[in-house]
Amino acid sequence: MTEVPGNDARRRWQQRFDAALAAGKVRDADFTTLSGLPVEPAYGPADERAVPGFERIGWPGEFPFTRGLYATGYRGRAWTIRQFAGFGNARQTNERFRSLLDAGGGGLSVAFDMPTLMGRDSDDPRALGEVGHCGVAVDSAADMDVLFEGIPLEQTTTSMTISGPAVPVFCMYLVAAERQGADVGRLNGTLQTDIFKEYIAQKEWLFAPEPHLRLIGDLMEYCAERIPAYKPISVSGYHIREAGSTAAQELAYTLADGFAYVELGLSRGLDVDVFAPGLSFFFDAHIDFFEEIAKFRAARRIWARWLRDVYGARTEKAQQLRFHTQTAGVSLTAQQPDNNVVRTAVEALAAVLGGTNSLHTNALDEVLALPSAKAAQIALRTQQVIAEETGVMNVADPLGGSWYVEALTDELERQAEEVFARIRDMGSDGSMTSGILRGIEDGWFTGEIAEAAFTYQRALEKGEKKVVGVNTLTGSVDADDQLEILRVGHQVELDQRAELGRRREQRDDAAARAAVARMVEVARTADNLVPAMLDAARAEATLGEICDALRAEWGTYTEQARF
Repeated sequence: MTEVPGNDARRRWQQRFDAALAAGKVRDADFTTLSGLPVEPAYGPADERAVPGFERIGWPGEFPFTRGLYATGYRGRAWTIRQFAGFGNARQTNERFRSLLDAGGGGLSVAFDMPTLMGRDSDDPRALGEVGHCGVAVDSAADMDVLFEGIPLEQTTTSMTISGPAVPVFCMYLVAAERQGADVGRLNGTLQTDIFKEYIAQKEWLFAPEPHLRLIGDLMEYCAERIPAYKPISVSGYHIREAGSTAAQELAYTLADGFAYVELGLSRGLDVDVFAPGLSFFFDAHIDFFEEIAKFRAARRIWARWLRDVYGARTEKAQQLRFHTQTAGVSLTAQQPDNNVVRTAVEALAAVLGGTNSLHTNALDEVLALPSAKAAQIALRTQQVIAEETGVMNVADPLGGSWYVEALTDELERQAEEVFARIRDMGSDGSMTSGILRGIEDGWFTGEIAEAAFTYQRALEKGEKKVVGVNTLTGSVDADDQLEILRVGHQVELDQRAELGRRREQRDDAAARAAVARMVEVARTADNLVPAMLDAARAEATLGEICDALRAEWGTYTEQARF
């Protein structure tokens, strides 16, 4: 690229890239096209002054990070290939984890069954028929031992998709790491923990919002002090989108939730430059290719600007939005399920072109059941083909500067800012937190998402929006093409309940009960609750025992009906 006077941003980018190259942070790879044409690591205008508002687009690694967090893009490091897995008992899921890692997966993402997600033990009467069905059953730290047997937690990034009982489950994970002999302070991974999205979309909570926020604040403090690389909150737009929101709503509600967690950290006296890098995000990659790319770019830009200008973050690390992406489960169809492979590939490519930091690709049969081993491998290979064969890792933000993509990015940002203003106006003190709590209480979020879902469904029924195999090109599928799907038998539940009974008999029951009682005593104070909860997990107190004790102390929560 020829030097042009006034191209200050480009010079800064070049300095960053050269420094990364000198430090060995650029992959040793063939950065040419399939035909052998060399490609630059990033592209931009010959003269930045000729592009009005260029500072809002910029270069990769430059504030406001529209084009990505790093000057090197994926030349420096590929996104983490992370596959979501969990079914049956801990032993079965451990086998699936090992097969995914052996096939080249870069990280683990744990799916839990419904009783675990709701803080119930497998022998709870309300767990009947649900044990192991939508994820793995975890009743105590002993299950975590089995879940990660032979998988060194100190060397493996692990994401856990759970929010309501996230903190006690995290404590069980820490106990498993201790029992492996790991240096717990070096653990790296992500815990979902995002309770706001539960009230907004997924509806899996244990208590009213305030006790949940107390627990989340305790977790943020604990991780900031003792496990600095671990990300204690993954602010999750995925479930908001899966509930029927638009891309702009997903963007706005997710970032608003993130801002509220920043306010929570500040209210605890934490330094935003210390705790903000521990916040990560989780977005949906839907089927509208360019809209999704623009959504991811807008998210980085909005977050950087708000963290700097509203919340006072001074370091680039605190201003940078890091996110995981999962392809859209709601876009998959039971009709002609092989088409789901194509949908997932398109969605995964959008996530990559949008600069995702890690990615999970859905399996073609997930609309029908938990993924079979073959379907999970196809999903994994989808990412690997994108990474190894398409050349998309050679250039950072290759669509940057596209009139269409930049216009979409600007429009999604504009719509998100309108939503932020509405949420803050709803609150009692102008904060994002009070606005979100009011919106939850009044059912505003639920109503807005329901209206968006209804609008889309009506467009499908009218044929204005097309889904191949559903409302267009609906040819019949031969019986020979029917999928063999994974089924979790009732024996899994019987075995899990029996194992839980044996563990209760073998543990020091008095010690477990005393640890839970001590935890409740701490819950009545302003002290950090995580150490006491860790002691309960070490004593093999079960998830249900821990959560039931806190339910008895804090009460439960019932959503206000809205019609």
